[in-house]
Amino acid sequence: MIVALDGTVLTVVQPALQRDLDASFAQAQWTSTGYLIAVASLLVFAGRLGDRYGHRRVFAVGTLGFALASAGVGLASGIGWVIALRVAQGVFGALLQPATLGMLRAAYPADRLGMPIAVRTSAIGLAAAAGPVVGGALATELGWRSVFFLSVVPALLIGVLALVVRVPSATRGGTVAGLDLPGAALFAVSLACLVHTLVGVAEGGRPAATVFGACAAALAAAAFLRHERRAASPLIPPRLIGSAAVGPALGVLVAASAAMFGTLFVATYFLQDVRGLDPLHSAVRALPLAVMMIVSAPYAAVLLRRYGPRGTITAAMAVLALGVLALSRLDQAAGPVAVGGGFVLVGAGFGTVMVAATAVVVRHAPVTDAGVAGGLQQTAMNVGPTLGIAMATTLMTALAGRAHGTGPHWTDSAFLRGMGPTLTALATVAALGAVAGTRLPGRAANTGAAPKPPVSLQQGARRPEAAADPASAARRDGSHHAAGPGGEHPGSHQSPGAAAGARGA
Repeated sequence: MIVALDGTVLTVVQPALQRDLDASFAQAQWTSTGYLIAVASLLVFAGRLGDRYGHRRVFAVGTLGFALASAGVGLASGIGWVIALRVAQGVFGALLQPATLGMLRAAYPADRLGMPIAVRTSAIGLAAAAGPVVGGALATELGWRSVFFLSVVPALLIGVLALVVRVPSATRGGTVAGLDLPGAALFAVSLACLVHTLVGVAEGGRPAATVFGACAAALAAAAFLRHERRAASPLIPPRLIGSAAVGPALGVLVAASAAMFGTLFVATYFLQDVRGLDPLHSAVRALPLAVMMIVSAPYAAVLLRRYGPRGTITAAMAVLALGVLALSRLDQAAGPVAVGGGFVLVGAGFGTVMVAATAVVVRHAPVTDAGVAGGLQQTAMNVGPTLGIAMATTLMTALAGRAHGTGPHWTDSAFLRGMGPTLTALATVAALGAVAGTRLPGRAANTGAAPKPPVSLQQGARRPEAAADPASAARRDGSHHAAGPGGEHPGSHQSPGAAAGARGA
């Protein structure tokens, strides 16, 4: 919640920060871009650090470091310091975010992860709702620096609690996976180039730089895949990425976050430029989206248990697509009911998908790979929004720019001419996510009903069936062994692995 709040309040205070520090627009944008590149490129490696050294320790380091970096931004004397400290915030944010999912995976049985993840998602939604209002009020009364001090005391308190309070940890069996530093470096470079390229597209960057960034990302990704096939201890284990459930769940998260954030980007311009609302009133019009994220999260956990991942996620993605289509029909006469109705559908669909798809990713990961799973989930939630905003920017520039012919300052009619097709394209992305959702496990797989793996001679015949989760097995029979080779639980036995994805939310 602290990380999400920090991101939302920055958007509100960026103009004031730019004026006060006499910075250029590009420099002000790098306060966001630098953070995004740092966090997206390090999430998976940070998750592996947690798997190896303990999620509680990594979480504490990340939270305390985030607090100190936030205080540093509030005291910074120039824009260079702000950018550098925002990059540091990204590094520490990457450490703490996968660790939250890793700790949940170790603390709860696999079939009871839905509600804890729902609480986590509701907190993110609450931060999204409160951020613009709190940030605007603080910036107006106390200046832009005050918003960065907002998270310092809570983060310090949480970091200290993480050090002193004992929480369940993963049962470790066999050899602990290595860190795979070359693989981590290649993966970080590929993601950094990809994110930088997408951000450049969204900001109207130079075509040559965009092409170069895309080529660099592709080459680094190819080198990473080649390295992973040969590595003795790969950063992303085959047993994780080979899961039949995790790949579609990650695709759903990318599609959902791309559709939602791309839509929110376009809708914000619609409310402020076409409808003429100020930032506060436009935030109030969009408030139903955040409220529905908070409300839908606990219901998503119930739906997940009743209907399974396939039914829940496919239906939620359809609701998200309908919400985006509803917003694509808005015009200059659109009132609060029409705008709010579209945002209600988008928020309900996205909040449900966030909980259900994240639960699939984390549940199908062995406990010993929970950090990498959380890192992959968070990576998806960082790449998706960047992709959605880049797509929205490209389409709006092509459609509205051609309609008006004079560049970024469009007439209302030109903007509306571009907005409809752009949001329709984003609704199509959500629909493709619904198609990916049909490949997820059904209700029977979600309940843990699965064939039992064979019992090895080393395990002996006293345990004739595998536990659904290593932690729950230990609680039932008093043992501390991981269930099955590699710690897999029912649902991940078909492909010996489970994977994960990366925001937010």
